[in-house]
Amino acid sequence: MIRTYFDEMYDAGGQVRPHYREFARWLAETPDELLAQRRREADLLFHRAGITFTLYGDEQGTERLIPFDTIPRSIPASEWRVVERGCIQRVKALNMFLADLYHEQRIIKAGIIPAEQVLANEQYQLAMQGLDLHRDIYSHISGVDLVRDGDGTYYVLEDNLRTPSGVSYMLEDRKMMMRLFPELFAAQRIAPIDHYPNLLLDTLKSSSPLDNPSVVVLTPGRFNSAFFEHAFLAREMGVELVEGADLFVRDDKVFMRTTDGPKAVDVIYRRLDDAFLDPLAFNPDSMLGVPGLLSSYRSGNVVLANAIGTGVADDKSVYPFVTDMIRFYLDEEPILKNVPTWQCRNPSELSHVLANLPELVVKETQGSGGYGMLVGPAATAAEIESFRERIKAKPHAYIAQPTLSLSTCPTFVENGIAPRHIDLRPFVLSGRETRVVPGGLTRVALREGSLVVNSSQGGGTKDTWVVED
Repeated sequence: MIRTYFDEMYDAGGQVRPHYREFARWLAETPDELLAQRRREADLLFHRAGITFTLYGDEQGTERLIPFDTIPRSIPASEWRVVERGCIQRVKALNMFLADLYHEQRIIKAGIIPAEQVLANEQYQLAMQGLDLHRDIYSHISGVDLVRDGDGTYYVLEDNLRTPSGVSYMLEDRKMMMRLFPELFAAQRIAPIDHYPNLLLDTLKSSSPLDNPSVVVLTPGRFNSAFFEHAFLAREMGVELVEGADLFVRDDKVFMRTTDGPKAVDVIYRRLDDAFLDPLAFNPDSMLGVPGLLSSYRSGNVVLANAIGTGVADDKSVYPFVTDMIRFYLDEEPILKNVPTWQCRNPSELSHVLANLPELVVKETQGSGGYGMLVGPAATAAEIESFRERIKAKPHAYIAQPTLSLSTCPTFVENGIAPRHIDLRPFVLSGRETRVVPGGLTRVALREGSLVVNSSQGGGTKDTWVVED
């Protein structure tokens, strides 16, 4: 991969790309004072709405406002159609892999993925073996993290199939831009995204064989990092937001406690990890889950979205096999590429990683949120040596990738407008059909030179526009 950066707004000659021309013209004509005023308004409105993200282990307090940048990330519609097809293809193959893994295991028998890679994975759930799911869908809501290399090629950085978050920020960013800059939306055709909650509710209802199933959103509670999103989505869908204590199981059926007495629950959009779902089946110390939930689930009396055991498919050590899954299950060539990946569990690849740590990004296979990773070019010699020992102690727990030349997008910073690195997380909904709302969540690394876009690491967000050609 070439170490040059693809700029989303300007081409190599410094000319504005066609899908940004309308915005560039508006930006040039808008006084700096007005832009600054609108940005202050955005911060104030986000504060009032309580749009925050929780940081764990921060001594200065946990609640943080996610920085919002008012320069959008634009994608031409023709380019988006390729991204959309690639994301749908990928999620279909991952769902087929999960159905196969928990049933016939054809892909293992074919020698495409080693048995120990998945069956010994801590995210593999024996309780799911042989369990038939409606429509064979395991990941109803998926997030596919995309980056662009120096030549503009899209790569999938990772898949999120357990409890992908961030869609509420995508929706709130769009509301904010439309409120502050309505003239921009009048000047060009930007694909709408406000129908996402309706699509989500339809997806959740279609996950059940019942005609009009009762749906709830299950949250770990207000101290969870994504609690704002849990409450937001429940409100937007018009369904109840519940915690584990609000639910109980009787005769293998799930009920919600209400002032009018118990109410049957058919679909649970769960936003907590497998281990905490049912203290009788998983972590006995969990105070967040519902005793007996797994038994009800296995009896077919309740649907969990996403399904238990989906984490084995988005484990970073399984990621290198996704392109093979697409060929195996769909008999198609992958539309979106994987990033080249070295698996430290393999001795020859481990040797390469240890010899090239200063140039690589190393991640924990079970890591998320930008935690537990080494960005070699940005690390000190001491950090690299410390990480080297961690890898040697547990090589199977790490993968490594080249340091990507993430694309940049002009961003408001303290000294004006400057390029900052970004990624993109489109959200894929799998139900009667597989659908993606146009765009997704664009995350931006606000620190100069930083390649880590995660909100937990100080990143911000941008509105993502799919602009008609």
